[in-house]
Formats: sequence, structure tokens, C-alpha cells
Amino acid sequence: MHGVVRADTDAAYEDALTVRYAVFVDEQGVPEELEVDEHEGRATHYVAYADDAPVGAARWREYDDETVKVERVAVRETHRGEGWGARLMDAVEDDARDAGYERARLHAQTPVVDFYSARGYEQRGEEFEEAGIPHVEMEKPL
Repeated sequence: MHGVVRADTDAAYEDALTVRYAVFVDEQGVPEELEVDEHEGRATHYVAYADDAPVGAARWREYDDETVKVERVAVRETHRGEGWGARLMDAVEDDARDAGYERARLHAQTPVVDFYSARGYEQRGEEFEEAGIPHVEMEKPL
């Protein structure tokens, strides 16, 4: 398998979690108990595969009637710079738009703000800390 798929099976969801733990817990030091939260069951999850290996993950969930919150966007260090983040975001944004949502909101880690800005996201408010990492809130129309 090669590409981004919705994680509609237990196996695909486990693959998404594998990527998230590798990036957020192992690489960035996010406490393990913060990685899986109360929103897992109501979020729509995605996993990116390169030659059958899970290399990226993302999820979205309803924020309000018009807005989705995009979360847990991660690409393994070995596959960064290959376009996986863009492909994951395309899948998330397309599905959210198709589901009738008008806006996407996210908390971007400050080192990747330019990635989201290039996709049309605009910063809302000041920098804040989340899981010990500086973030900014960003939003864009779908």
C-alpha cells in the first residue's frame, strides 16, 4: 500500500498510533498519557503508507457546527520532506469539506507554522504552550 487512507480498521488505526507515538512521544517527549485522549473515538483518523509502512498520521474532529479541529498531524522523521504532510492535510481537508464543514482550525507547533501558512492557514492569537511545546492557533476556510 502507498498513499493516505482513512483509518477505518483497527489495524490502520494502530498504524496511525504507531506513527503518533514515534513522533510525539519518542521524538518530541510528549507524555504518553497525553497522546491518546478523550477525542479518539469521535475523531476521523488517517494514516499514510510508503511501501506498506506507516509513515504519517492525522485526525480531525468536529469543533463546532461549521468547524473541524485538525490534530495529531505527524510524519516520521525518515520521511519528512517527501510531501506526506501535504497529502495528509489534503485528505483531512477534503473529507471535512465533503462532510459540510466550512473551516479548519488547528494548533500548530511553531517550527511548522510556515507549512500551514502555505496551505492558507492564518494565525489567531499569541503563542502558547501545549504538552511542553510552543504552539499557535491557526484557521482557514475550507
